[in-house]
Amino acid sequence: MKGIILAGGLGKRMQPLTRITNKHLLPVYNKPMIYYPLEILVEAGITEIMIVTGGNNAGDFLRLLGNGSEFGLKHINYTYQRGEGGIAEALGLCEHFADKDKVVVMLGDNLIEKSIKQYIDKFQKQDSGARILIKEVSDPERFGVVELKGDKVILIQEKPKSPKSQYAVTGIYMYDSRVFNIIKTLKPSQRGELEITDVNNDYLKNGDLYYDVLDGWWTDCGTFESLLHANNLVSKKERD
Repeated sequence: MKGIILAGGLGKRMQPLTRITNKHLLPVYNKPMIYYPLEILVEAGITEIMIVTGGNNAGDFLRLLGNGSEFGLKHINYTYQRGEGGIAEALGLCEHFADKDKVVVMLGDNLIEKSIKQYIDKFQKQDSGARILIKEVSDPERFGVVELKGDKVILIQEKPKSPKSQYAVTGIYMYDSRVFNIIKTLKPSQRGELEITDVNNDYLKNGDLYYDVLDGWWTDCGTFESLLHANNLVSKKERD
């Protein structure tokens, strides 16, 4: 299985912090943000990793991470996303890298407390399909939200004004190779982006989407408040 970290976009909501750097290079406690998803994938046994970046500071990732030897890797792959076409568009750039293998995808601004190896192991045993990780949150309207019926997901809505549940789809996704064919069929949303929620709903429609509730804390760093929250969570974890 291969790992993909999506760290593109222009980070407009985080200006002026992102005026001269990529959001995913901002510090979270004692490390650059991009270190955290890299460490999570490596800890889970993923050694072939692609980083999708963009904007004017893409070269800084190479200067910071190099070939990944600091993380026990022999090599890191990089590719470039022009503009802000959405998560699904960024993932679509990785088709050649995936080479028909299964992939685990992480958003570069997502931080979690515990290992995801147990979920990856479950996905490896799936014959086909996708697996997402969900988490109960206080502000689900900021995310893709799952509607549950019993123990099944029946719908995922992107940033709904009236969420059907408190469960958000975290920025950790696992897909078989069909994901790239799905992406090619997508049309831009009202935001002008190819939405990852549409990808997940395609798998759901075909009865091939599975989920787990993520253990431990999870946060994104998409707002000033959540960036501060991430710093506090990591600081506490490091000191405990």
